[in-house]
Amino acid sequence: MLTLERIETSGPAFRADPITQDEGAAMFRAALNLFDKWDVTDEQAAVLLDMPVRTYRRWKAEGPGRLSRDGRARLSNLLGIHKALRIIFTEAARGYTWIKAANSAFGGASALDIMLGGELTDLMRVRRYLDAERAGW
Repeated sequence: MLTLERIETSGPAFRADPITQDEGAAMFRAALNLFDKWDVTDEQAAVLLDMPVRTYRRWKAEGPGRLSRDGRARLSNLLGIHKALRIIFTEAARGYTWIKAANSAFGGASALDIMLGGELTDLMRVRRYLDAERAGW
């Protein structure tokens, strides 16, 4: 007689691998280039990365120190925003200027204004908006 056997169909719970310090350092270097393209000041960059301006300037000149989990998450979101803009706009320059343009989705504020709220969730808000905009593709 045949018996039915239960087959496990669920895999292990998803657990993203943490971003390593080396990956974080690479993201920091990429963010420096991005801040230049976005025409972001050192003071603004420090807010986006949630660090003192003096630390940001030192890291900018000498390379990053040890990045916190929050710092790596911030860098990940910033690069995700950049990626989404590169997908949405075929001309890179349009994506770079979009960041400072007034946007009705943000109540007339720019994406940079939103991100300069200083919280990780502010960066995530802009990224989620852009990801939703490009989702139909």
